[in-house]
Amino acid sequence: MRFRPITRAVAGGAISSMAFLLGMAPERSFACACGCGIFDVGTSSMLPDGPGGVVYFQYYYQNQNQNWSGNAAAPGQNNADQNITTDFITAGFQYMFNRSWGAQVEVPFVHRNFTTDTSFGNPPATLTTLDWGDVGDIRLRAIYTGFSDDMSTGVTLGLKLPSGNYTFMPAIVDRDTQLGSGSTDLLIGAFHRGALTDDNNWGWFTLLQIDLPMFMRDDYWPGTEIDFSLGVHYKGWSIGQNTTITPIAQVLAQERTTDTGANAANPPASGFQRVLLSPGLEIDIDKVTLYVDAAFPVYMNVTGNQLVAPALYKAVLAYRF
Repeated sequence: MRFRPITRAVAGGAISSMAFLLGMAPERSFACACGCGIFDVGTSSMLPDGPGGVVYFQYYYQNQNQNWSGNAAAPGQNNADQNITTDFITAGFQYMFNRSWGAQVEVPFVHRNFTTDTSFGNPPATLTTLDWGDVGDIRLRAIYTGFSDDMSTGVTLGLKLPSGNYTFMPAIVDRDTQLGSGSTDLLIGAFHRGALTDDNNWGWFTLLQIDLPMFMRDDYWPGTEIDFSLGVHYKGWSIGQNTTITPIAQVLAQERTTDTGANAANPPASGFQRVLLSPGLEIDIDKVTLYVDAAFPVYMNVTGNQLVAPALYKAVLAYRF
């Protein structure tokens, strides 16, 4: 299964401008554990602080090369899937019509390389590698920030559309390893940010998002995903008059429930919880923002055997107008 893409959190300056089965019989043990939604929480460039728009491009990367079971690494031979590398490239647009209401659209393109044992349980191993890319699941959201004058608290509500391909080589690629889920999901989010010091150089932010599948397709119901971020930042570094450098530290947490339905690859090998630590850096030059971070798991607990990544990487380039 995969950990799949939420929305993002920002703090300060432009930061303030926002803001993862061991079978007892010889059956295939499916395991993707992508959890891509964790990439989106904590992106420190999107939380709104006034009317206007932002266009942005995001790049996420993960290499799932470690088999995991429960809360520890497990032998690779326990899992049919051997390696999954994924590039996520997303074009996004967010516009605040006033200090209370706004809208956001994200269109992702996903490229995946997948190696699996198609004769799992019947040695010798037959390793098959597939490489493909396509448009992913588009996300639409409404934003409300009218709780206070400084727009420090907001909520989001939207839909994940079933636009991603979920039928590529179905004899080999499980539904939870497809680029799209095939489901229409309700997206519910909330964020808050605040100052830690009187000079506003130190600040904090938090973001919560829930991805709740509502309508399934071809009898596959992906698990509900909950993603959470809590971060602090320091925006007291500057170069000249128009460049600000902001280091950021975040704790990310994620929960994904078990997949269900007749076409769920293997419910006993889906679902997970994990916690990650993520250092990052944001550079703001006038209306342009560059944000990069890396996230490292410090706790993972997965159902059955699933492939996990030792690190997650992200970069965001945004322009405000």
